[in-house]
Amino acid sequence: MSVKTHPFDSIYRHGYVRVAAAVPRVKIADPAENANHTIDLAAQASQNDVALVVFPELGLAAYTSEDLFRQDALIESTYAAIESVRKASEPLQPVLVVGAPLRAEQGLFNCAVVIHRGQILGAVPKSYLPEYREFYEKRQFRAARDLISDTITINDHEVPFGNHLIFNATDVPNFSLHIEICEDVWSAIPPSTYGALAGATVLANLSASNILVGKSDYRHTLCAAHSARTLSSYLYTAAGPGESTTDLAWDGQALIYENGECLAESERYPDTDGLITADVDLDRLVSDRVETSSWGDAIHDHRRKLQRMRKIEFELRPRSGAVPLDRSIERFPYVPSNQPMRNARCEEVYRIQVAGLQTRLEATGIKKVVIGVSGGLDSTHALIVAARAFDRLGLPRTNLLAYTMPGFGTSDHTLESARELMAALGVSAAELDIRAPAQAMLEAIGHPAADGSPAYDTTYENVQAGERTSHLFRLANHHGAIVLGTGDLSELALGWSTYGVGDQMSHYNVNASVPKTLIQFLLRWAIDTDQFGSQAGAVLATVLDTAISPELIPAGATGEAEQRSEDTVGPYELQDFFLYHVLRFGNRPSKVAWLAQQAWGDRNRGPWPDLIPVDRRSEYPMEQIEHWLTVFLKRFFQTSQFKRSASPNGPKVGSGGSLSPRGDWRAPSDGNADIWLAELRQGLARG
Repeated sequence: MSVKTHPFDSIYRHGYVRVAAAVPRVKIADPAENANHTIDLAAQASQNDVALVVFPELGLAAYTSEDLFRQDALIESTYAAIESVRKASEPLQPVLVVGAPLRAEQGLFNCAVVIHRGQILGAVPKSYLPEYREFYEKRQFRAARDLISDTITINDHEVPFGNHLIFNATDVPNFSLHIEICEDVWSAIPPSTYGALAGATVLANLSASNILVGKSDYRHTLCAAHSARTLSSYLYTAAGPGESTTDLAWDGQALIYENGECLAESERYPDTDGLITADVDLDRLVSDRVETSSWGDAIHDHRRKLQRMRKIEFELRPRSGAVPLDRSIERFPYVPSNQPMRNARCEEVYRIQVAGLQTRLEATGIKKVVIGVSGGLDSTHALIVAARAFDRLGLPRTNLLAYTMPGFGTSDHTLESARELMAALGVSAAELDIRAPAQAMLEAIGHPAADGSPAYDTTYENVQAGERTSHLFRLANHHGAIVLGTGDLSELALGWSTYGVGDQMSHYNVNASVPKTLIQFLLRWAIDTDQFGSQAGAVLATVLDTAISPELIPAGATGEAEQRSEDTVGPYELQDFFLYHVLRFGNRPSKVAWLAQQAWGDRNRGPWPDLIPVDRRSEYPMEQIEHWLTVFLKRFFQTSQFKRSASPNGPKVGSGGSLSPRGDWRAPSDGNADIWLAELRQGLARG
């Protein structure tokens, strides 16, 4: 069936594929018994909707059979075991890749046999045979380079043979498999490098790999680096219990990586059969390849070898029912939930921002900065970044000219936070009340609010934003300074800024590629690591507890700010999630909605960053996800690009991307969101 007709709650609808690495207990020189273990694990994987299962090197005979491989009885029994696995695979869903010794061209080859639904799709011989230290494989086997023919007969089935085979699923887009064996990945240029360049998104390694001190970590390094370099998923499985310990030991380590990230790892030194699974995002891998120019260059440079790769097609036929995602989706993709990793990430982002401003000031020879401080998240963070940059430059913080500029909607709470923060940091603090010049502007243009009418429209708001920015630029002229911008990546994405003479413009913006959710964690990190002392830390904590508001409309009788940004543009935690998956991977809207449902549909599912208290852990039903995603698509693709096209300079801080027209994102200002909105409606309707 077509993947497009899979239900909305199936991973096969959204570009994922479930893969598995198996570590069966083997019995030396007993292929029949080993086949039984293989079949049992294959059936288990099939019940779990797996598309691919990879077994260890020479697993049907046992890797440590050594010179027993020269015995006709063992080889013939292995061929019988292959036939047993082939027959047993008929009702099963996954592609099975099993290790076996195969005879061809009057020689013996260490091979991976690829079996699916009762058919042998092909066989792949090992390319590099280790012949050093404890390895003597050339004593028994020949390498792939020695082959003359590109077919082999296995139990009366003539099938493709060679290390140049790629197995393509015709009914699962982008599911394309290349196979190598053990030493191949330890070589200078693993054969799977060419497999990946030829289109394989999933690379499998059938390994034996005895265990030594430190070798487990090195396997991780190999798999992580190779999957990242080839922009692929890499499955690795090593021999485990039952292999001979005459001179070696075995730990049965299995790993599944995706573009440098470990998705699953087996228990080492198991006593029984083991199986690990992971859901691989094929769309992500293809997206990364499409946007990486060096990937295309490498294809060009190796095109002659790639043209010799042979594509073997098969139909996977995944189950038509629901297949829930078995993978944790980060609620905050810009913020790791793991505390040590998050702290390291926050420190690195902070240092990038500081270094960016420091370099700009050094290059211009300017020794002063002007910044507007509102008592909100963005200006607070920009101010502490600037303070640290001045420290590194050896300039007094009094050269940092900070202004709080109360307007019609400024609350006493945020005004006091701004004052306290400026005092705690020891910057030059001043207060400019913009209400009088804003009132004069309203009167000059004939706005009804000038006469006291509650006409709190966009013009009313932008008059205040414009007055603030106009004052900052003239103050910079007056003091020989630059204006430091404070607007963040989330606001740029949503167009939540006043264009031109407004908060959209500055001389340099340290927050340009930092999303709102990350800024909250950056402030928390600054508090926890005591970057600026207890007095400043207390103010930062107050800012974190303040509702996000532009404060441009007068507060109500209670004194609380009535205007909340998230009432208009949506929860930033959701909008940042949408932004990441749209900007980083170009995912279709229906997939973004599905991913958001996985991450945000149930507050009790998956890990939370420990800094978010239980009472602030939100969840969103699909109706809200669809609503706010619609808002995002309209604002991002249709109404806000003209603001981004004129963005000031600012440092990119993360792989999640930036929206600078000189960096990650170049788009027409007169575009529209029609096809994205249509795909979202149609994608959800089909679900």
